[in-house]
Amino acid sequence: MSNTMKIHIGERTLTATLVENSSTEALKDMLREKPLTIHMHDYAGMEKVGSIGKNLPVNDEYIHVKPCDLILYLGDSFVIYYEPNSWKFTRLGKIENITPKELREILGRGDVTVTLELDGKE
Repeated sequence: MSNTMKIHIGERTLTATLVENSSTEALKDMLREKPLTIHMHDYAGMEKVGSIGKNLPVNDEYIHVKPCDLILYLGDSFVIYYEPNSWKFTRLGKIENITPKELREILGRGDVTVTLELDGKE
């Protein structure tokens, strides 16, 4: 089974490597049915956040997140970090092969729509 996911933002497609936990398994189950489109907004000058429309299992632990980290917050919010932070979160994965500066440029300012899908290697 593949542990990678595609993230479509505008004309760009990013690849993320997912961690192994019950949260990512539940997310992958959702994505096996169909891609998931999420409307995201800036929060606190460090992240884009948006509702996934349902609650997933949480695996919270106190962690230090870095730019490009993917987080599940409160079981129902998908977060892409573009600045560091520390808090009790559920780690989902990390966007690969992109710099924090490039990620900020792709995400832009204000609201953005992203689409998540499994990468097809399953």
